[in-house]
Amino acid sequence: MKAMPFIAVLVAGVLTALGGCSRGNNFADIQAFMDEVDSRPKGTIDPLPPFEQVPPYAYRASNRRSPFEPPVVLKRVVRDNGGVQVTPDFNRTKQFLEQFTIAQLSMVGTLAQGQRHFGLVKDGDGGVHRVQAGDYLGSDHGQIQSVDDVAIELIEIVPDGAGGWVERARTVSL
Repeated sequence: MKAMPFIAVLVAGVLTALGGCSRGNNFADIQAFMDEVDSRPKGTIDPLPPFEQVPPYAYRASNRRSPFEPPVVLKRVVRDNGGVQVTPDFNRTKQFLEQFTIAQLSMVGTLAQGQRHFGLVKDGDGGVHRVQAGDYLGSDHGQIQSVDDVAIELIEIVPDGAGGWVERARTVSL
């Protein structure tokens, strides 16, 4: 029975609000403005300019580095001329992360278990993998040299452009 006075007050409030909306039709100023706008001369709209066919453009930079990726900084490992000739081991079984380029891999964290440090690497498909020194990473025969809190250092073996191979240092940063 307590709800009845609340409903009566609510109905009275709604009726008062509706009654306030219908007091007189004093819209003379709005009607005068509308009449003045209607009496103005009508304008014309210029026709659209003719459509010009743009010649097709062939994009020829698809085999280059994406401008949205950071540039790769290469640090060459200098060897003596009489040093050991470098060649990748083609008979070795490839590890999973070697199917991705370094640009597709990113370091997302580290783990420590006793004295051993592991890096967490996110691959191009979104999976996260644990790596350590000695593991291989990237499509250029990169072997991990060290893992620290902010970066994974590796040495890649890449063609030197003269039929041989050279080592280069790379870093995958956090």
